[in-house]
Amino acid sequence: MFEARAAIFGEAGEAIRIEPVRLEAPRADEVLVRIVATGICHTDLLARDGHLPYRRPAVFGHEGSGIVEAVGAAVTGFAPGDPVVVTYRSCGACPNCLDARSAYCEDKRRLNFSGGRADGTSPVFRCDGTALAAAFFGQSSFAERVVVAARALVRLPSDVPVELMGPLGCGFQTGAGAVLNVLKPAPGSALAVIGAGAVGLAAVMAAKTAGAFPIVAVDRDAARLDLALELGASHAVMAEEGALDQIRAIAGRGGVDGAVECVGSAATVRLALEALRMGGTAAVTGAAAGTGDIPIPAATLLYGRTLRGVVQGDSNPPVFIPRLIDLWRQGRFPFDRLVRFFPFDEIEAAFAAAASGKVVKPILRMAVP
Repeated sequence: MFEARAAIFGEAGEAIRIEPVRLEAPRADEVLVRIVATGICHTDLLARDGHLPYRRPAVFGHEGSGIVEAVGAAVTGFAPGDPVVVTYRSCGACPNCLDARSAYCEDKRRLNFSGGRADGTSPVFRCDGTALAAAFFGQSSFAERVVVAARALVRLPSDVPVELMGPLGCGFQTGAGAVLNVLKPAPGSALAVIGAGAVGLAAVMAAKTAGAFPIVAVDRDAARLDLALELGASHAVMAEEGALDQIRAIAGRGGVDGAVECVGSAATVRLALEALRMGGTAAVTGAAAGTGDIPIPAATLLYGRTLRGVVQGDSNPPVFIPRLIDLWRQGRFPFDRLVRFFPFDEIEAAFAAAASGKVVKPILRMAVP
């Protein structure tokens, strides 16, 4: 057994408790990672508030980065001391995984949202021996140490700041991937990004690297729109009545070639779809809770428009995360501008900052040496 502290989430509305926990030694295909830092994603807010079905008490968190401490007997490619990003888990054997489309792993629900490993066991226990629901997105990184499948790891270059890289495992790869892996805009393509949170701003930065123009950012927060303009958007539109007409006027030719929807409401999905010109595609990343209906008039789909759901940016993490790091090194994907660090013990303050929108991407920094 290994020891650590973890953030324990009881019923929705209860205070988050940081408690000592015990972790099993890694099994043959698993790795023990000391978490250096972990981002807070909007999905963590949904989980905290009970909008995602998950057993409790639980350890959430899914944007971890850290240092490998121990590896299972069958693990190859990782060794103690390696810096890593932890991302979602996939089986590696289904047709989608074999086709490098692991974000659509046929076993993803059991591996990421069941509260345990594939066999139903949890690697995390309270000190009295009570098992905690864990393996959230395959990791549960609101903890000083995690036991994860080796397949969920991406090795980091030795010269990058480990504490900064965790959000590449979810939020930033989701937004950037929606552009670079799904929409794949040609230079000069017109794009709209609806929602200027972490995912949306990552999409804006990725669109800029692809040479899209115009890039129209849409949000109801003026400060977020100002930031979007600094990061690569060419135009900013307030999310209010008349937004659709503004997007169409900016883009010309009847609308944009592509839209990235990062909110998940019926109104914003419809806006993304209606903003498209003939043959355009709307990539929807914002329906994280997976509940509720999105009514769309049939006429909206005429003229070859496509509505496309996107999970984790359609990314193959071992390939796409290094690509994003290269863009960051070149100054073309400055996601560090979206980050504010909080000590692990201030997790409640970090959640409040995320919920209020005051911080785009809070990152909890651990104190374990």
